[in-house]
Amino acid sequence: MGNNNLYPGTSCDAQIKMQENSTLHWDDMEKTHPCFYRTAHLKYARMHLAVAPKCNMQCNYCDRNYDCPNESRPGVASKCITPQEALQNVKAACKKIVQLNVAGIAGPGDPLANPKKTFKTFELISKEFPELKLCFSTNGLNLLDYLDEIIKLNIKYVTITINAVDPLIGENIYAWIKYNGTVFRGEEAAALLWARQQSALQILAGLGIIVKINTVLIPGVNDSHIIEIAKEVKKGGAALFNLVPLIPLPNTPFANYPRPSLSECNALRRECESYIRVMYHCRQCRADAVGFLHKDVP
Repeated sequence: MGNNNLYPGTSCDAQIKMQENSTLHWDDMEKTHPCFYRTAHLKYARMHLAVAPKCNMQCNYCDRNYDCPNESRPGVASKCITPQEALQNVKAACKKIVQLNVAGIAGPGDPLANPKKTFKTFELISKEFPELKLCFSTNGLNLLDYLDEIIKLNIKYVTITINAVDPLIGENIYAWIKYNGTVFRGEEAAALLWARQQSALQILAGLGIIVKINTVLIPGVNDSHIIEIAKEVKKGGAALFNLVPLIPLPNTPFANYPRPSLSECNALRRECESYIRVMYHCRQCRADAVGFLHKDVP
């Protein structure tokens, strides 16, 4: 009954799962996921399945309208595929890469803005390859609406992109968000997004799911806010914090902003380590990346 008060709207299945996992330790789970553990990326490969074309928000640093095959950045894929094509691609990859350990969905839009395609893909893969770890990366806006599906499919790894916990900063990062058919803008949009991200993070951690936070470092916008984000997400139960530099793209509001240097990123990462474990080996992968983080396979 107490959990229902803390997390209104959470299903009975989720409540039970949270109680079962209240003392779960993550270490052993993390050590075989290349994105969640520092040395695992040298031993294990991952595969991103580009089944999610739509997004439910517009970030001011994002442009998914063009793609160069040699370009490696989030939000791009050579083409979007169906769940059935995704299964065939996994079959082919498993034959080629014996170290393949993770099947994930990271776009090119948001997986939970494409829930039918996302969960159908995971359903097909989990039946044929139950040994593969399933994960996805999301902005978190719709996470609370799909807890039962996440539990049912035994998805143990989720990445949430959180760029601000202060709506006054967030309003400069998000052009708009769309939730339940309504478009929100400005401070209202940023406040709604963070409220839903915060609740989802707490619940996922309570379910025993390992949550990584991605934060895009945007000079002059959220650079002085990074430590506060790290503190808040750790408080909410995040296991890992991944600070990634802005990639300035043409035709976006941040086109003329500087890309943060490695030394600038590492200085902030070291500060964040006082509060949360930090990722240093991210490659800002494409939505259709296949292989090792340090070496994709064509």
